[in-house]
Amino acid sequence: MANFPPIRACIFDMDGLLINTEDMYTLCANNILEKYGRPYLPWSVKAKLMGVPGSSTGDEFHRWAQLPIPREQFKREQKEQQRLHFPHCKPLPGVETLLANLNSAHNVDGNKMHIALASSSEKNNYELKTSLPETKEIFSVFDENRRILGDDPRLQKGRGKPAPDIFLLALQVINESLGDGEKAIKPSECLVFEDSVPGVEAGRRAGMRVVWVPHQGLAAEYEKRDKEVLAGRTGLVPIGDEWQLGNVDDGWAVKLVTLENFPYEEYQIQADS
Repeated sequence: MANFPPIRACIFDMDGLLINTEDMYTLCANNILEKYGRPYLPWSVKAKLMGVPGSSTGDEFHRWAQLPIPREQFKREQKEQQRLHFPHCKPLPGVETLLANLNSAHNVDGNKMHIALASSSEKNNYELKTSLPETKEIFSVFDENRRILGDDPRLQKGRGKPAPDIFLLALQVINESLGDGEKAIKPSECLVFEDSVPGVEAGRRAGMRVVWVPHQGLAAEYEKRDKEVLAGRTGLVPIGDEWQLGNVDDGWAVKLVTLENFPYEEYQIQADS
């Protein structure tokens, strides 16, 4: 077990971690599959799509779905379903309390905690997903310049998760906006919150600690591979740079069932409540 420094920054994924978008993505896909007489999307397939940019309309999905329509038509119908259902996304249990606590927290060294969002969702989808007043209110804890989205021009195309770029950009943005007297935050002082397997790997590749909070369906699919996931070593999306990966049982990543009752003290964070 490494001797970790106190956490100074928390960087959050969004889909399936902060709001129930994974259930919404499944609903949208299933509505189209049912329309064309195809079976509902099983977790054995969905698990390979989660956290992989563009995968919901990619080869893996279409090989399984065998839909009798062109891919472009599926993409159009999927977008229409998403326009209908994304505005009903809701925060997941524990999210409101965790974000509010971290927004006013310090670590044991007295350093102010900093938070940022790092989501593969593009801006238009982000706005749909966070349009409910209760959801919009919760996301207001993220300063606008600390919301890094999938179509951010500073991100190189084709370098989505599991590449570390989005988390490193989030840390760069935090460091550029620190207050007077605050030293730059190192990757090892960052804690990434993720629900997807590529997201965990991206956090590990960034040299950051990671909390993995998978959907129960995803957790069941990876039940016997937890240690590989936490090390970033599933090889779900090969991108090379193996030196960036962690090692099994190295203590840099943990799995939680929920964001409720978050163990702040394990990260040397002092929260008000």
